[in-house]
Amino acid sequence: MVTVLFLLALIAALPAEAAADKPSVPLRIVAFGDSLTSGHRLPEKDAYPAVVQKKLKAAGLPYTILNYGVSGDTTTRALRRLDRALAEKPQIFIVELGVNDGLRGVPVPDIKANLEKIISAAQEQNAEVLLCGMEALPLNGWQYTLDFHRMYEELAMKYGVPLVPFLMNGVLGNPDLIGADGVHPNAAGARFIAETVWEYLQPMARTIATEGVQAPTQRTPEPANERTPEPANPRTPEPTRPDTR
Repeated sequence: MVTVLFLLALIAALPAEAAADKPSVPLRIVAFGDSLTSGHRLPEKDAYPAVVQKKLKAAGLPYTILNYGVSGDTTTRALRRLDRALAEKPQIFIVELGVNDGLRGVPVPDIKANLEKIISAAQEQNAEVLLCGMEALPLNGWQYTLDFHRMYEELAMKYGVPLVPFLMNGVLGNPDLIGADGVHPNAAGARFIAETVWEYLQPMARTIATEGVQAPTQRTPEPANERTPEPANPRTPEPTRPDTR
């Protein structure tokens, strides 16, 4: 009888031992962007990625979010540091870039090509991408502004990634949320942006944490439509100036 009880105890212990031996994969999110990500003239703790980190902890999601924002960055300059960001092996890769290209009048096809390289490189490492859309002033004509707007929608459709339609929606032009320069968010504005990102990030993070990390898989982008419908009642974005830092 003692022998039988001993064997039953051993069998019951096997799953726990197997689980204990299973390697733990750290869960990471990389926020890859420009000054809106880095937190222009804000303490690091007030930048939107740091605010999102608190929300992850409060939600019981065991992620570390890494701030890879650089003030004034364009998509071309961001490509030069992409490998370093992806070396963090993130499960989620937030892409917030393009507005500084738009302010410089970089051709939309060139901006789009750079963003495609960033998205596809992240997906090749099996990272889930969250794309943040921006808007361009009609400094280079209204057609440029419309093409810039459509670019994010087309990329989201082609690569099958969620899109934050306009990261600065509700912030730009709001004196309570914008900094003294009239362009960058203050601490309250960064919290507002964190809420905007959280709406899209939270279900992604929860799904990955629940289902576990899968082995890398090769993804084939979906063909993009040549054109997407124009936004209803398009509005001219609020004035924005490039970072000078």
